[in-house]
Amino acid sequence: MQTEQLRELVHAALEDIKARDITEIDVRGKSSVTDYMVIASGTSKRHVMSVAQEVLDKVKEAGLQPVGTEGQAVGDWILVDLGDVVVHVMMPDARSFYDLERLWRFDAEDGVESEQK
Repeated sequence: MQTEQLRELVHAALEDIKARDITEIDVRGKSSVTDYMVIASGTSKRHVMSVAQEVLDKVKEAGLQPVGTEGQAVGDWILVDLGDVVVHVMMPDARSFYDLERLWRFDAEDGVESEQK
């Protein structure tokens, strides 16, 4: 599956289960780990777990195996590693505290925030 198709699949899964505040960040050239980070919020720990599970289910239905997951036991922040796309599903408090959007959009070389994709 091409990266663009994977991104579309992830966004569809997140929208289907009503994830909130879905954001995608292009980290190509900033990270050697992945090309895109997709960040979404859940309304409760149970919702966060359900959102992450929906992404996993849709990816597996498409014949792909996730690289790994982290945080499923706690539910504040679940990371789903799909290789070219890493999905972060977070409770709003955790999302605000870690502020991944600001962290990954900031271009340290010139000290300005990168353009939102």
